[in-house]
Amino acid sequence: MKSKKFLALSLALALIISLTGGAFAAGVQPNPIVEIVKKASIAVVNIDVEKTAKRSFSPFPFDDDPVFKHFFGDAFKDFTRSVPMKGRGSGFIVSKDGLILTNNHVVDGVDKITVSVLLKDGEKKTYTAAIKGNDPAYDLALLKIEPDSDLPTLELGDSDVLEVGEWVVAIGNPYGFEHSVTAGVISAKNRGIHTQEINFDDFLQTDAAINPGNSGGPLLDMEGKVIGINTAIVPYAQGMGFAIPVNKAKEIMKDLESFGHVKRGWLGVSVRDVSPEMAKAYKVPESGGAMINDVFKGDPADKAGIKRGDVVIEVNGEKIKNANAFVQKVRTLAPDSTAKLTVIRKGKKLNFSVKLAERANTADGGNKASASSSTGANVLKEFGINKVEKLSESLKRKYKIDSGSEGLVVTEIDKNSQARFDIELREGDLLIEVNGTEVKSIEDLKKAIGNEDTLLLMIEREGATFFITATKDKDEKK
Repeated sequence: MKSKKFLALSLALALIISLTGGAFAAGVQPNPIVEIVKKASIAVVNIDVEKTAKRSFSPFPFDDDPVFKHFFGDAFKDFTRSVPMKGRGSGFIVSKDGLILTNNHVVDGVDKITVSVLLKDGEKKTYTAAIKGNDPAYDLALLKIEPDSDLPTLELGDSDVLEVGEWVVAIGNPYGFEHSVTAGVISAKNRGIHTQEINFDDFLQTDAAINPGNSGGPLLDMEGKVIGINTAIVPYAQGMGFAIPVNKAKEIMKDLESFGHVKRGWLGVSVRDVSPEMAKAYKVPESGGAMINDVFKGDPADKAGIKRGDVVIEVNGEKIKNANAFVQKVRTLAPDSTAKLTVIRKGKKLNFSVKLAERANTADGGNKASASSSTGANVLKEFGINKVEKLSESLKRKYKIDSGSEGLVVTEIDKNSQARFDIELREGDLLIEVNGTEVKSIEDLKKAIGNEDTLLLMIEREGATFFITATKDKDEKK
């Protein structure tokens, strides 16, 4: 009897749970990522590239044999052959007539580009693509295919309004696994990566999985709009991918389509952030700004009277927070336009009007933000420098100093000194200024040093100038 009651109760409970679960299920909202993927995938393309490279090879089967090497030496190393190299990336369609946005590094220097488009029926169609335009500075490229009919496109969103923590979706071709979908959040904004291949300060960071082959694919918001172009990863980390904000692409796409490159203003300077030591030495009364590291001779800044050591605090009335902000601002200005610069020069505020030229289409362009630290050192033993000498013709020849600058040459460094420099100082470096004062003699140098424990040095090396901070050996401080 008890068994029958227990069975009846169990069935009743099961029925209640089933009905309740059904009610919950009926109220569950559909996964928004599914809808995004359904709409966006057909506008995401896979990109296959080919490049022919020359490789050395040996036509002899016994080239490692010592007897063979005795008779033939390394002559076999002169044999080369052409080897096809293949790579993969991603992209997305931005116009119905076949314009595709991707990373420049996906297609740079390749011989053949093949784009695979996913059709609505699930089939693929391949096209040979041409590079319509590219921009190494932002690592973006615009490709063109010739479709038979209108293609689906992705809508470009607004990356400026993104907030950290927002959900995002990445679609791409990682390791050849086509149209892979990953999801995550925006982990951070305005991330900087500076390597030999990448020099960019405004990346979006995301934990949505991004792998080799995802490069050039879209990063989408929850409305299915593109808010970034997946570009870079940290290979030894997990959940650290980086995307170029789509608003950067919006700035340049018209130029890429019309001219094949981006027309940007060229000032002809390199800059760096202003450290507290620099602010003190150059009498900068306010925080922020970008210090002029170098002025390229004959370029617009040089013609306008801009000098090394000037601190730019405004461009066209807009305050400049740091070196990167200055570079980004100049990049937005058109060639032949006039830039109004407000600078601090040794405590005085000066205004300049500079007519910009057109910058080269390279990754750094020329209006450069230098590394956050500089390189160099000082004179006198307490600063780790045993000997400096007035620049002479013999020193010019010895250290290959080919410039019209004057100063003192660092000829001996105390490698055992505990004095600190924020960057390496080398023998042969030309010391031009100390704490904002030109040094053409030892007397100039002594006056510039005074009783300071930390010095700001302007150094010239191989035709480029930069700043260094030097701190006394702690055992030598009074």
